[in-house]
Amino acid sequence: MLRLTLFDLDHTLLDGDSDVLWCEFLMAQGVLDRATFSARNDAMAHGYQAGSVTVAEFCTFYVSTLAGRPRVAWEPLRRRFLDEVIAPRLADDAHALVRRHLDAGELVVMSTATNRFITELTAAHLGIPHLIATECERVGQGDGEHFTGRTLGTPNMRDGKVARLHDWLSQRRMALDDCVSTFYSDSMNDLPLLEAVRHPVAVCPDERLAAIAAERGWQVLALQRRGD
Repeated sequence: MLRLTLFDLDHTLLDGDSDVLWCEFLMAQGVLDRATFSARNDAMAHGYQAGSVTVAEFCTFYVSTLAGRPRVAWEPLRRRFLDEVIAPRLADDAHALVRRHLDAGELVVMSTATNRFITELTAAHLGIPHLIATECERVGQGDGEHFTGRTLGTPNMRDGKVARLHDWLSQRRMALDDCVSTFYSDSMNDLPLLEAVRHPVAVCPDERLAAIAAERGWQVLALQRRGD
């Protein structure tokens, strides 16, 4: 049977949240106004951790930060974001864990609620060949192509992660039931996908997920964090 390994990104492989860090980066560059945006960013992050924010609210809020500029204008900023913010937060043991599954010949996929534009460079940096992420609506062509600030299709969050995975596998004429599947995640928001795979792994789990992992006998893994 095919061995399928899925990784969440934020607070799992990455020490931090890509969306929150992206907004902090844009505020530091003067792209977003800190006086009006910082509190909204904090509130959305807290709502995600508490599970009180809806999927549409969460994903649209962060995708909306891309509106107003051509895609080509974002390119140097997202590359600086990877180099200056994201790469230093990917610890050696996160790289090693991904490499172990790749070296075993498994099908390795990153599945994240954060949008593709922000995370596709991170997946490539980690050597992960496949990415399932929230998609951004775009209009226009060539250098005039730009983001509308809206999501496209089903956001890759909560139950959406399961639906998107089934669709992704179906396009490749595969099914989850035919795979020896593993999913690494830190968050209670990922419980639907953790329950759908054969081998759920809680990585530095939040309090609610830690309780469920202990109750169900799931593997719990601690990855190095920057302060460790």
